[in-house]
Amino acid sequence: MPRTYFIRTFGCQMNEHDSERLAGLLVADGLEPAAVMEDADVVVLNTCCIRENADQRLYGTLGRLKELVDARPGLQIAVGGCLAQKDRERIQEKVGWVDVVFGTHNLTSAPGLLRRSMTEGPLMEVLDAPAPEAGPDPLLGPGAVRELPYAAWVNIQTGCDNSCAFCIVPSVRGPEASRPMDDIVAEVQLLAHRGVTEVTLLGQNVNSYGRDITRRRPLFADLLRSVGAVEGIGRVRFTSPHPKDLRPETIEAMADTPEVCEQLHLPLQSGSDRVLRTMRRGYTARRYLERLAAARAAVDDLAVTTDIIVGFPGETEEDFEDTLAVCAEAGYDSAFTFIFSPRPGTRAADMESAFVPADVIAERFERLKTVVDRSALARHQARVGRHEEVLVEGVSRRDDTMLNGRTRQGKLLHFPASGPVPRPAPGSLARVTVTAGHPHHLSGRLEEVTARPRHRVRIPVGSA
Repeated sequence: MPRTYFIRTFGCQMNEHDSERLAGLLVADGLEPAAVMEDADVVVLNTCCIRENADQRLYGTLGRLKELVDARPGLQIAVGGCLAQKDRERIQEKVGWVDVVFGTHNLTSAPGLLRRSMTEGPLMEVLDAPAPEAGPDPLLGPGAVRELPYAAWVNIQTGCDNSCAFCIVPSVRGPEASRPMDDIVAEVQLLAHRGVTEVTLLGQNVNSYGRDITRRRPLFADLLRSVGAVEGIGRVRFTSPHPKDLRPETIEAMADTPEVCEQLHLPLQSGSDRVLRTMRRGYTARRYLERLAAARAAVDDLAVTTDIIVGFPGETEEDFEDTLAVCAEAGYDSAFTFIFSPRPGTRAADMESAFVPADVIAERFERLKTVVDRSALARHQARVGRHEEVLVEGVSRRDDTMLNGRTRQGKLLHFPASGPVPRPAPGSLARVTVTAGHPHHLSGRLEEVTARPRHRVRIPVGSA
């Protein structure tokens, strides 16, 4: 009977993409996916280290796995990703029941390390630079394992050359390294051939894509056009860009490439120029707003989301008021708001004497949420009555009488699963009329299915 695996992912889209690649490697090595962690022969925790709670979640999960390991001596536990890259020996020293630790630079080594650990005991392999790829990317091979058959992450670069004071990514992912454009386009072509209709281009700073290859011209704009031109691809998204590198050429490519979705994630982090300088972000609040305005002027119906840190060391009430003012002027569709988390090895972690009291941060966090939710609600309510093109994802996790999907702007839209129009399968395109706007999603009414999925769809027993 084949051994089984279960992967739990912590963190960002890059980690999710890495987990898909890792799943492909494990399947190619003869393992099969387990439905739940408790039934797996191999449990892999793919980790993040951007914030302190990621550490706590990992060690909490490992603690809960101890009972499972005691009950099933043959169970293997592996820890990979950014926290494994950062903590290295500490994981095995602190958690003796971990069999394999691997880092961000040698994902393809994981299956071999798991096999070896069965006879050699616990193993750790964390490299300080990327290892040569052992064969083709598993996403391109027959063992590809993606969460959604109609949508795919496509990595265009690894690492980061920025020096933001709060961020540990350059330490665990290394310097920027761009993939050749021909390789990326070839991957997208193959994905399209397999029925994928939506791709999301991934990088720590996609706007600087190709800077390590040539400085002749901004290659990211060229890449957007090339990926958009791939037959079968109807939607192109990307994340994450850096505001200081958002060039007019990129905005122009977004505007004149129909396949590029009307969505822009533009991390602000703070609206205070003083805090932005301390963060080493490389732009002012005014420059940020100017580039945001240029994008909105060029791209009709552009939805804009952002990241904001509350309580960065030294943040005063005046600094925070500047952030509220920028948020109000920007009028975001949504925002990911975070409480500052000091990460060892970053400049901000050494600013302990300037840490903002927890009660002050909590109060500011709620005020920021009020401003963001207000603008999000206004933008969503303004869409009531509009006909949206929705890429259907499936049945809502909270209500099995509802389906959900994403608009071109990336907005989550819920609509009844039953009605005069036959239920669309996941991966279908549908026209949905928006009937209500809420701070975090839209509600609507299904009008028609405009395109059936290009991939093979499995309809669960009992589905309409």
